Amino acid sequence: MRRQVVHSSNLVSIGYDIDSETLEVEFRDSIYQYYNVPESAYIGLMSEGSKGRYLHKHIKDKFRQKKIK
Repeated sequence: MRRQVVHSSNLVSIGYDIDSETLEVEFRDSIYQYYNVPESAYIGLMSEGSKGRYLHKHIKDKFRQKKIK
């Protein structure tokens, strides 16, 4: 999955696959995939000033996730 580099103190890059609704987030020391994430949540994340805060409030622990690295 192609990820876009983001400006964040905790996140490095973010990618999204619209067909599988998979969100991939690269942190400084790991990569996680979040499943069945609606496109609206991805758009919200990418448009938010604090991506880490948005991720914590709207995505983390709300969607099934897996650490892939």
